Amino acid sequence: MTASAALTHDLPAHPPGASPSTGSRAAVPHGPGELTLARARWEVPASLGVLLLTGILYVWNLAASGWANAFYSAAVQAGTQNWVAFFYGSSDAGNSITVDKPPASLWIMELSARVFGLSSWSILVPEALMGVATAAIILFTVRRRFGATAGLISAGAFALTPVAALMFRFNNPDALLLLLLTASVALTLRALDRQQLRWLLLAGVAVGFGFLTKQLQAFLVLPVLAGVYFAFAGTTILKRIWHLLAALGAVIVSAGWWVAVVELVPASARPYIGGSQTNSFLELTFGYNGFGRITGAETGSVTGGGARATAGGGMWGSTGLFRLFENDIGGQISWLIPTALILGTAALVLIGRAPRRDPRRILIVAFASWLVVTLLAFSFMAGIFHAYYTVALAAPLAGLLGAAGVVVFRHRDRLWVRILLAATAVLTAIWAWVLLDRATGWLPWLKVVVLVVSLLGAALVLIPPRSRILTASTVSALLVGALLAPAAYTLETVGSAHSGSIVTAGPAVAGGSGGFGGGFRGGFAGGAPGALPRGGTGAGQGGTGGFGGRQAQGGTGGGQGTTGQGTQGGTGTFPQGGARRGAGGAGGLLQASTVSAQLKTLLTANASQYTWVAASIGSQTAAGYQLGTGGAVMPIGGFNGSDPSPTLAQFQADVAAGRIHYFIAGGRMGGSNGGSDVSSQISTWVSAHFTAQTVDGVTIYDLTAQN
Repeated sequence: MTASAALTHDLPAHPPGASPSTGSRAAVPHGPGELTLARARWEVPASLGVLLLTGILYVWNLAASGWANAFYSAAVQAGTQNWVAFFYGSSDAGNSITVDKPPASLWIMELSARVFGLSSWSILVPEALMGVATAAIILFTVRRRFGATAGLISAGAFALTPVAALMFRFNNPDALLLLLLTASVALTLRALDRQQLRWLLLAGVAVGFGFLTKQLQAFLVLPVLAGVYFAFAGTTILKRIWHLLAALGAVIVSAGWWVAVVELVPASARPYIGGSQTNSFLELTFGYNGFGRITGAETGSVTGGGARATAGGGMWGSTGLFRLFENDIGGQISWLIPTALILGTAALVLIGRAPRRDPRRILIVAFASWLVVTLLAFSFMAGIFHAYYTVALAAPLAGLLGAAGVVVFRHRDRLWVRILLAATAVLTAIWAWVLLDRATGWLPWLKVVVLVVSLLGAALVLIPPRSRILTASTVSALLVGALLAPAAYTLETVGSAHSGSIVTAGPAVAGGSGGFGGGFRGGFAGGAPGALPRGGTGAGQGGTGGFGGRQAQGGTGGGQGTTGQGTQGGTGTFPQGGARRGAGGAGGLLQASTVSAQLKTLLTANASQYTWVAASIGSQTAAGYQLGTGGAVMPIGGFNGSDPSPTLAQFQADVAAGRIHYFIAGGRMGGSNGGSDVSSQISTWVSAHFTAQTVDGVTIYDLTAQN
């Protein structure tokens, strides 16, 4: 039986326990409320093939991105050199300060780098494998309830989501977070299938480690898991409450052990908690990385959000229900969101009066709820928001699309279903046209092809089902019409290198979202005020004096921030991978610094005598020098240069003790949005007491030779 034919035969129309309809493969009950479909011969090779192709897609051209986000790569380097840095997630092996996230995602990359050596491959391949693992969880979770075809469609849609291809080839925490959250949903569904508490406890553990990956964002899935379990568990209400409390305990224990260690260890015996103003992980959790992301009141952030953002504007772009469909954000994830929501609603209608614990309904409700909750949270958060955050939608979107699409397609013998499918195909094509049209000059013919194929699919699906040939033709046209455009975006993403703190998938987009929200590849169109470094690559299409630009091709020019310290010029090469323009000199908030041969020789001379071969303001500046020299570089002020670490007195003490060799000028000064201005104080003190020298356009001070 072919996959297209299986689309109409591998999903029983009856609820579990009823007799299979004529022509359907057997539905094998495996536990109370669980539905397991018999496996056809083609399913195993097809499933392995999809996962293999996903792996190839995510590994292809991987090393071109070099260190990718040097901020995290430098922390990986530190973790391979020092086990204390490994445990806490320190930015440097001297353990002056941590990154502004918990360390779980770093642990995996650091273990890989310890085994295989520090390189772009050892850092990024684990991220790609996380993408394959996420696709596998989606595939087999959907397949268990809807058949192999639905699972394959879901896995394929996930792999071809542009922002997924971006982030599973990058070293931000988002890859591990999505893997863990996808596992938590799958484990909760397993708990409902088997009516066994241990699966729900494992789901809690997955969410707990999600917290250790990206803090409160992991908890967006908790109301979904709790609601689905409470609504559909096949036991008494009191026992459901007990099970959910036990699972909450698993979340607390799996996340809390590391938090307890950090909070109980004296501050003098551990690195400073980056991103906080009081050296507290709890402050980081509920402030900068917590409620501040919702309200925009993030002390020490790049810039203020607050009132401007909640009013619908600000540095992170406008908030509102359609935020994720606008400008360059839309091309990351929104291609199939309307389609999935329409099909999901229709599928629930078609499932109709099936028993409360029908496994098909449970999965659709779980994935749809997860999708909607996350979408609403991102749409209305007023604080820091980047386009790549939308990768969190990729798994529920793909799962819902495959599962609901198969349910609806199976019922196309009904006229209203055929009309709905045709209308959805046309709507999907029109939205793809809009998104493709924003990428001015990029494959202008593609939107025409997508529209023509989708119209063909709409016409075919209106014909009552009569033959397998018609079914195969209809399925092919509908799938190609829906997936061709995001697939093209994905291939463009895979073929390009990405580096820096803010990245986006796909080609450059006209009129990218304001401020930093647009990401590097679309340009920083807003040119928002703030202490921004100079020397970025060319502004994105439609940008107005913004910083950054189409990352893969570099370019010159570009805007600059209105205040603050700029980079000190130069065209640098990106370590371990593709060349990069606009990243030379002392670096800045978005791109890491680069190290010339002469400067590297100077910094590495007698490096073993010092805890830090150098200190510089801001983590990105420090990261480039650290990766370039192999020695610890103190990132004064943390990521934004606005953390009070170290204090001026602490820095003076380290200098007096001979622990720091050089101070590298430049970088981004602190004091933004209520943050500490200690970095400015240190810079002023250094310039007043030590002699400046210039090496390859970079100003440095020898801290062992005081005036």
